This record gives sequence, structure tokens and C-alpha cells, in this order.
Amino acid sequence: MNSLTDRYVAATLRTVPAPRREEIGSELRASIADMIDGRTGVGQDADTAEREVLTELGNPDQLAARYADRRLQLIGPRYFLVWWRLLRLLLTFVPAVAGVVSGVVKATVDHDPGAAIGAGVAGALQAAVQTAFWITLVFAVAERTDTKLPAWNVDQLPEAPRERQVTLVDSCASIVFLLLTIAFFPWQHFQPWVTGDGSRLPMIDPALWSFWLPVLLAVLVADLGLEVAKYRSGRWTWPLVAVKAVLDLAFAVPVVWLLLTDRLLNPDLVQRFEWLREGGVDDVARVAVVVTAGITVWGLVDSAAKARRPAA
Repeated sequence: MNSLTDRYVAATLRTVPAPRREEIGSELRASIADMIDGRTGVGQDADTAEREVLTELGNPDQLAARYADRRLQLIGPRYFLVWWRLLRLLLTFVPAVAGVVSGVVKATVDHDPGAAIGAGVAGALQAAVQTAFWITLVFAVAERTDTKLPAWNVDQLPEAPRERQVTLVDSCASIVFLLLTIAFFPWQHFQPWVTGDGSRLPMIDPALWSFWLPVLLAVLVADLGLEVAKYRSGRWTWPLVAVKAVLDLAFAVPVVWLLLTDRLLNPDLVQRFEWLREGGVDDVARVAVVVTAGITVWGLVDSAAKARRPAA
């Protein structure tokens, strides 16, 4: 019958490289025997001493890892901070973008707006899980292959903390507003509240789904990315102001043009209401153009003014 020592040595050598097993086995047996002799020399029972010595040595798989110089960790201290920083960065926008895209596709391509929110949430969760899995896998492989990371130096020190122009509350409010605006386009098409001749009438001309509405949705999704970048920066910068100007104009100019050419509202909806047919649609267009232009100009002036302020 194998003794506890025999079983312990065998369990240890099981995951040790074959060329070193004889050497390590002899060394380990000698060490165990010396430790047992030390305990029996002061009057301890041999069986008890053997059990206590093996317990003190610990899990044989851990001991084998030390002999083989093999790491028993997923992300070691050398890689942890880089892994954590990259993971947090990706999780700030990848799930949100994936969720919005999944919801829009469900509502438009699959013609199932009722399931758009669920599809968006599921898409965001799946993207978060996939992102965490693959980033962790890459760093786990890098750890085990002993990939060298760039050494830290003082040039990587962050700037001293400064007062934020862009708060988390402001960014969250802007993102929620953008998400609601994005959701409005498929909602008004598939769940309209106006009826006419037994059918439900979308507010926006359905013909615009062939080009203009996807373009406007793409601009709104890009605005989500701008909000994330703005929050990470903590303040308005001139590059962010330039991006905002491009995105605001990319949204406002088509909307204004569609309003002035009577192409934005659904023609069937206009025919449904007498006051729209008798000139009301022109009044709506003028008011909407003024509001759109005012919001666009104000946003650009406000962001430029904040970018001019010196950092605190």
C-alpha cells in the first residue's frame, strides 16, 4: 500500500516536466523525510508527523507549479492594470453601440418594433460579455507566454485633477435623450398614434427610410460616441467642438431641407388633418426650421465658449 508520502510525491510529479521528475522526486522525498525526522526526534508519532508535514507543504499542484515556475493566475500583477484600463474603456461604449444597433435592426429590418428594446438590451449584454471574455483571454495568453509590456515611466503620469466641465449627470442625460430620439424614428413608423381610413399613419414620410432616416440615425449614433469622448475628456476641447459642429450640421441641414421642401412629414398624415392641408404644414415647417436652427447655433456657440475657457 502506498504511503501518504508516495501519494503526495506522485501527485506533485504528475504536472512537472518529465525530464525533471526524477530530480524533483528525489529532492522532495528527502525534504519530506528530513521534516518528518525533525518531528519524530522530539517524540511525535511518525504517522502524525507525516500527515502534518504534507499538510504544511500544501496542495501538490501548487508545489508542482513552483517547481515548474508556472503561474497559477489568470491576470498577473504585471498585466492587471493595463487589462483593467482597457476593459473599462471598451465597456463604456461597445455595449451601448451594440445595443442601439441591435434595437434599430430589430425595429427596421425585422419589422418588429415591439421587441426592439429587448433586442437592444440583449445585444448590449452580449457585447459586454464578449468584450470582457476576449480581452481577458488575450491578456491571459500574454501572461502565460511572458509577453513583455512597455515599462512604466514618468511621462505616463496623468495631469493633476482639474474641475470637470462635463459631469457624469450631464453625459447620462444627453445619452438618454439621444437614445430616446433614436428610438422615436422606428417607433413613429411601426407604432403610430394617428389613424386614417382604418390604417395607422407614421408622422415621418416612410419613403425617407430609403436613405435620409438611416443617415440621421447614423449621425445620432455618432453623437453617442461624442458624448463618451466628451465625458472622458472632462471638458470641451477644440477637436470636440469641431466634431460636434460636423455632426450637428449633418443632422440639422437635412432636417431643415426636408422641412422646407415638404418632404419630412408623411403626405397621408397631412391629408388626414384639414388644418395641415390648408397651410398648417407650412407653419409647422417654419417653426421647426427656426427651432432646429436655434438649437444648432446655440449648441455650437455654447461648446465653443466652453472650449475657450482655460482649464482649471
